[in-house]
Order: sequence, then C-alpha cells, then structure tokens
Amino acid sequence: MKKFLVLTLVCFSLSANSQIKKTNSKPQAKVIAAKKKQVVYQVFTRLFGNKNTTNKPWGTIDENGVGKFNDFTDKALSEIKNLGVTHIWYTGVPHHALVNDYTKYGISNDDPEVVKGRAGSPYAVKDYYNVNPDLAVDPSKRLEEFEALIARTHKNGLKVIIDIVPNHIARKYVGLNNPKGVRDFGADDNTNVEYDKNNNFYYIPGQPFEVPTSDSYKPLGGESNPLIDGKFDENPAKWTGNGSRLAKPDINDWYETVKVNYGIRPDGSKDFPELPKGFDKKSYKEHFEFWKNKEVPSSWKKFRDIALYWTSKGVDGFRYDMAEMVPYEFWSYMNSAIKMKNPDAFLMAEVYNPNEYRNYIYLGKMDYLYDKVATYDKLKEIIQGRSSADGLTDIQKSMADIESHMLHFLDNHDEQRLASPEFAGSGENGKPLMVVSATIGSAPTMVYFGQEVGEPGNENGGFGTHSRTSIFDYVGVPNHQRWMNEGKFDGGQLSEKELSIRDFYKRLLNFTLKSEALMGQFEEIQTINRKETNDFDESKYAFVRWSANEKLVIVVNFSKEKEATIDLKIQADVIAKWRLNDGVYTVTDQLYGSSNQLQVANGLGTIHITLAPSESYIYKL
Repeated sequence: MKKFLVLTLVCFSLSANSQIKKTNSKPQAKVIAAKKKQVVYQVFTRLFGNKNTTNKPWGTIDENGVGKFNDFTDKALSEIKNLGVTHIWYTGVPHHALVNDYTKYGISNDDPEVVKGRAGSPYAVKDYYNVNPDLAVDPSKRLEEFEALIARTHKNGLKVIIDIVPNHIARKYVGLNNPKGVRDFGADDNTNVEYDKNNNFYYIPGQPFEVPTSDSYKPLGGESNPLIDGKFDENPAKWTGNGSRLAKPDINDWYETVKVNYGIRPDGSKDFPELPKGFDKKSYKEHFEFWKNKEVPSSWKKFRDIALYWTSKGVDGFRYDMAEMVPYEFWSYMNSAIKMKNPDAFLMAEVYNPNEYRNYIYLGKMDYLYDKVATYDKLKEIIQGRSSADGLTDIQKSMADIESHMLHFLDNHDEQRLASPEFAGSGENGKPLMVVSATIGSAPTMVYFGQEVGEPGNENGGFGTHSRTSIFDYVGVPNHQRWMNEGKFDGGQLSEKELSIRDFYKRLLNFTLKSEALMGQFEEIQTINRKETNDFDESKYAFVRWSANEKLVIVVNFSKEKEATIDLKIQADVIAKWRLNDGVYTVTDQLYGSSNQLQVANGLGTIHITLAPSESYIYKL
C-alpha cells in the first residue's frame, strides 16, 4: 500500500510559550478558537442512494433506479462525517424539469425537447419553493422529506448546502408552493419589449420559440413521446440561458433554460445603483445598509427571497451556479441579506474569470470561489505530463491576497472524474494531487462522492457519456455502490485497493481538519530543491506551511512510474523562522506512523526520503 505522508513539524520555543502565557494571563483577554479547515462533500442527491446496477443508456427511473432523501440514513451521514467532512452539498435538490409523470401530484409534465437527458439538468429549476419529486418516497410529501434530511444532517454534525442557480431557470417555470405574495418568474413581465428593468426575462418580440434541431441528437435517444412534436409553446421567445438571442437556439446552447434579467441592458450597461468607491473594504452589514430602500430589479428581490426561504428552513449555505454571469452588485444585495440572517452562512460560487475574482469576493461578499482555472487546471496538466509542478508556486503567489477564499477540488459534477483515464487514470494516481489540493491553501477542500473510492465515471447514461458521472440520466455509480453495500454504508463490497484509497482520504481529510498550520503561512521550497537536489525533477513538488505551534513540510511525487531518492532541503530562512537549532530531530509520520529524521546543519534542514511513484510524505517533530 502506497503511503501519503505529510511532514508535520511542531516546534515550541521558550519565548513563544512565554508570550502565550503572558497574553493568557490578562483577565480581559478573549480566548478565540483557532479557525480550522472545512471540507465540503458534494453528493449528487439523485444518485447517492441508488442501488440499481442496470445502467441502461437512456434508462427510465424504473429501469435504472434513483436515490431518495431517505437513503441518507444516520449511518450514511455518520460515515460521511467520519471521512473528515464538515459540510454536505446536496446537489440537484430544487425542483427541476425532468421527464417523468407526476401529474397526479399536480405537477405539470415537461417537454423532452427542452429537457436534457431523461432525469433532467439540476440547473433548469422549475420551482424554487419545492424539491425534486424523484427524490421523495412520497412525492406529495417531498418537502417534508427534505426538511427531515436537513434535521438528520444537522443531528450528525454536518452543515447543509444546496444550489441556487441565479443566471437561468427552466423554460417552463411553475411555482406550486409559492409563499403568500410571491409571483412566478415572468408573471408580471411586459413581453412586448426586449428589455425592461423589472422584467424577469429578455424577450424576442414577434418571434415564437423554435425547438433546436440536430442530426446527431434526438430527445430521449429517439424514443417516442406524446410531447415530442417539434414544438414548444413560448411566444414571444425568450433569450436562452447562456445569452443566445436567437428564437431558435443552437443545439449546443443552454436551450433548456432562459436567461434571467438582473437589470443589465442589452447593450451591457447597468440599470441599478452601483456600489460606491471603497465598498470592497466594507462589511456585509454595511453592504446590507447600503441596499436598504434602494430601488432594485424584480429578479433581485425574487432570488433574495428564495435564499432566505431556504435559510429559514435550516439550510446553512449555498453553491451558486455560474455566478459570474450575474452582476456582483446583486451578490452584494443578496449575500449581505443572507449573512444578516445567518452570519455563518457558507457561500461558494462558480466563477471562472480570474480578473473578476476580487470583485466577487470583496464587492459580491462571496466566501469562496472555485479555484478551477488556476490550481485545478495546473494539477490536471501536471498529472498528464503536460506541465511542470513548478507553476504551482506562481499560482499561490498570484493569489496570496485571496487564497483563503479559493476553494480547492479535483472532482465535481461538471468535471471529468479524477480516477478516469481522461484525468489521472486511477484513484492511486490522484493521491498526490489530493495532498496538494487539501494542504496548499487555507480555503476549504471539496470532494465529490465516489472520488474517495476511485470512481472512474465509465458509464454511458444516454445524454451523459463516460468520464463524467452523468447529471442528466438515471444511473448507478459502481464504486460508490460497492461502498454503499446495499445500504449498509460500510464498504463491504470494496476491493482492497478501493478500501486503501478511502482510508487515505479519511486520514488526510481528518488531518486537515485538525491542522492549525494549514490556516497559517505558505512558502515554497521548490526552488532550492530543483536547483540543488538530485532526482528532484519537475514531477515533484514541495512547500511548507506553518503557524505558531505547528510546522508542515509537504512533498509529493506526481510521477506514476518513477521512484526517487532525495535529500529534501528546507532553506535557511524557513529554518530561522521556525527557530530550529542545528541538530537531529526525530519526526513521526502523522498518517501511517513511521519515523524519520530531520537534520539541521549550518541552518539548513535536510530530510532523506525515498518517494515511490504517486507517493507523498507527513511527519511530526
């Protein structure tokens, strides 16, 4: 079994201890618990509890099965918690368009020509005040079943995150459970004009919507359905979710959705108050005060009320889809309102434009953004041999002022599975990437269900194809199902290799939750080792993290084939900052228990290490 060891050096100097005693001796001093890492576990709710292994392309819910809210038992949730998780993101909870007949529950059927797949995209929401009926044992009580899941999740020590998709909604939105006074999106729109500040949508006056066509794609894989007739009633046509202004969008557009209007005129100018200069330094409370009594577009109020509705039900945070397609002034308005209700709300967003990161963090009051374009993309290039590991240092330096806001992940519903042939090739190969992803920054780490048991995403669901676990189809997730073990959630069907991968994740994630140093300083030791250490090539990476009480050295070998024996060097300025005298220190591995030696001579540190392929190291002084 390959070991992943992170070097943990905990050093205390007399002067440091004396300072702590002196500070704590003051009666007026407030003792504040050190902030620790958070770990988000993303689950695709529809797939998590599905025990069916048929996986027929375009299979129905009866053929391929579906998971339910009730599948998240106390046992399942306690195992997720014990993996080293603090927050669980239930993906695909709000009621979205899908191809299934729930008319006896008062739910309208959705036209397969504007639904992607059969189970539907979770990002084409058709009712924000209720939940997906597929996920309930009794669809008439679907909201109550989700409320019970919120309570069960909290009972097991986890916080709840759900999606809000602000940029677009399903082409056919029908709110069946709107609170008193809430009107559906578009219900009060003036459809005779392309744009009005208080319209919820953009229109193409005089032109009806036309269903997109393609020689290569047929709804439901070509299966006949009474609603597949080449027509969808939408007149006038609305702009499509990705911004297409065509009455007949392209088959590659987000044709199943319509774009929400936030007061951005068709020419790109803003039709709402802008934040004054200096508001990037203001607190969420000051942002909240700014928006009081301001006239804002109708869509702003609708989404704020949706977020506060779910907050009142105990939801602890939100993941915002394609947040950069919505102006950051709106985020200031909504996020400050959420924080006034729950100051600890966990707000994370999908933003892919690095030039806008700081606007969405400081002006939009986001807690966390995806670190996709930088760290994720670089790690993928490294494991595929397309880039040197050296570039990781430049990324950390370029985002030093916002790194605590940049959430790290290697797997999610949008991306190719970490263990897929198209990414790392196996769960074992992904381990050094996970060490870096989980330890290089102080922001939260995110893991996608099945990642921790090496799920490769080999299934072809119909609309969804291999390398990504389909979010559009009814499918089973094989490696995850083996861990689930018919609802026992004990890993009883996992192979030895899969068990070892999960054991690695459990050790690493729990370590990050406890480590004070991971919330502290970062410094690279890559440069000295690339210059002076034999066998330390571009497939290796090393850096240090530290706080007052804990010192970490992290070294990984991204190579899938090449072993390396190295004398890892820790430069003199780091040794000086850590106040280590010349001498030999016994260091003990925190994940697997082996011992080694750190030698400090003439102010330079050295640790003799043999790195197996895909191996990393962790020690404690």
